[in-house]
Amino acid sequence: MADARAEILGRVRTALRDRPVAEPVPRDYDRTREYPDVLALAAERIADYRAEVLRVPPGDVPRAIESALSGRGARTVIAAPGLPREWQVPGVRWLTDEPPLAVDELDTVDGVVTGCALTIAETGTIVLDGGATQGRRALTLVPDYHLCVVRAEQVVATVPEAVARLDGTRPLTFVSGPSATSDIELDRVEGVHGPRTLDVLIVG
Repeated sequence: MADARAEILGRVRTALRDRPVAEPVPRDYDRTREYPDVLALAAERIADYRAEVLRVPPGDVPRAIESALSGRGARTVIAAPGLPREWQVPGVRWLTDEPPLAVDELDTVDGVVTGCALTIAETGTIVLDGGATQGRRALTLVPDYHLCVVRAEQVVATVPEAVARLDGTRPLTFVSGPSATSDIELDRVEGVHGPRTLDVLIVG
């Protein structure tokens, strides 16, 4: 078997010997696009994906979280390990993921509250990287409801800007709206591969 493999690869190398070497792919992507209000653009594009978006001033984040959870009827909620204490509002039973909750436990909660790594305004995409305010990937994939808080300084205009700022060695999850899929008949089904409902608070 090894001899046959060597022979086949040898023939491939011989056949390609006179082919020109591929030119390097340029990586100088355009990162200079400017928008008059990048936060407004992010809110618009996120809403296009059927997520609920609310812009709030920094001092109103706890009140906005409390209102969002109440509006969704969420009573048992997971707080990502590094979620600010002031965001863990009263009237809710908060669970932590330390030690890690079992998948069955994650499946019984009403939702999860996290921050994010970045948000891309042009595409309306929230990027999670497993940071302290986000927790492990399962926290945002198993519960049926996800409330994500996005700070103004975490919003970038374009995908190249995001890629330049992200650490490619971390577990990156790109979220564009609630989880959804369509079958061959184009019937949309939500909540198959992640949360059925996504609320986003843009702070700033």
